[in-house]
Formats: sequence, C-alpha cells, structure tokens
Amino acid sequence: VQLQASGGGLVQAGGSLRLSCAASKRTGVNYVMGWFRQAPGKEREFVAAISRSGRSTYYADSVRGRFTISRNAALATLYLQMNDLKPEDTAVYYCAADRYSSTQYENSAEYDYWGQGTQVTVSS
Repeated sequence: VQLQASGGGLVQAGGSLRLSCAASKRTGVNYVMGWFRQAPGKEREFVAAISRSGRSTYYADSVRGRFTISRNAALATLYLQMNDLKPEDTAVYYCAADRYSSTQYENSAEYDYWGQGTQVTVSS
C-alpha cells in the first residue's frame, strides 16, 4: 500500500485547510486510517483516526471540535478538514494505515503504512 498526502500549505491563524491522502489500493475497506503530525524538535503525535467503516472517529484533545477526519472508500482517499487553525498546529502531517485494525488508534507503532508527509504552516 502506498499513501500520498497532499493539501498542506501556509495559512493565517483562524483559517482552514483540507488534507487528502490517496491510497494505492482500496484500503478504505480493510484498514483503519489515521493522521499524525510532527513539529520541529518534537515527537510525532496522534491527530485523528477513523474506523474501517468510517462510522467511528477519534481525535486528540488538542484538535477535537476543530478537525474532522473522513474517508471515501470508493476513491480510496482519506481526508482531514482543519478549521480554526492555530500556530501550534504547524507541523508536517502524515497519513497512515493500520492493516490489523488495532484499537490503539493513538499509537503510531500500530500503523503499517505511512505517507510522505505534507507541511502545514499557520502564521499568527
């Protein structure tokens, strides 16, 4: 499985961005998918995850209410809608797929496939 993330960019605080992650096969049916981010000098952290069916979603406390994760199984694409962005959201964002559908959604070690990352920069 290959994942290709896109949609990052430079935005002012309070603005919005929509990240996309295209998969090389129909992972929408078989895999839990998630978004992680890594800021300079910091460890990679969990942002959001979505179940195989898309009916269940999970968020880090820092983004809950501002970010929305979704998936389109037919297009094999994962999305992250980011609203009310803050300077502390600045990071490289990575999409990931967990082929064994672990319930430990926040644990990056549970994910088997990773995209290359897309830079999000939020100016104050």
